[in-house]
Amino acid sequence: MTEVTRTPNYTAEQVDAMVAEYTSNPTKDTVSALAKELNKSTRSIVAKLVREGVYQAQPRTTKTGAPVVRKSEIVAQLQTELGAIAGFPSLEKASKADLQNLLALVQAR
Repeated sequence: MTEVTRTPNYTAEQVDAMVAEYTSNPTKDTVSALAKELNKSTRSIVAKLVREGVYQAQPRTTKTGAPVVRKSEIVAQLQTELGAIAGFPSLEKASKADLQNLLALVQAR
C-alpha cells in the first residue's frame, strides 16, 4: 500500500491570522474579506472557523429585518397570557398573521 500524505488547506499562520481577524470583527463581511484574501470560498472559511470553535452564526431575520418568530412560540405566549394549562395544539395551524393579531388583542386587554 502506498502511504498518502495529506496537504493542509491552511497553514498555521493563516489559521492564526484568520481566527484573530474574525474574533475582532465577527461578521459576514469579515468572512468574505478573508475568502478573497486567502483565495478560498466563504464556505471553506466558515468551516475552518467552526472547526476552530470561533464562528458565530448570524441570527436569522425576516426580509424586513425582524427576528424570526415561530408560530409555536406565539401559541406558547398566548397560553401564558390566557393562563391555559391544557394548551391549544390546533391553534398552531392558524396563519402567523392571525396568531400575531390575536396575541396583540390578548395583550391589549
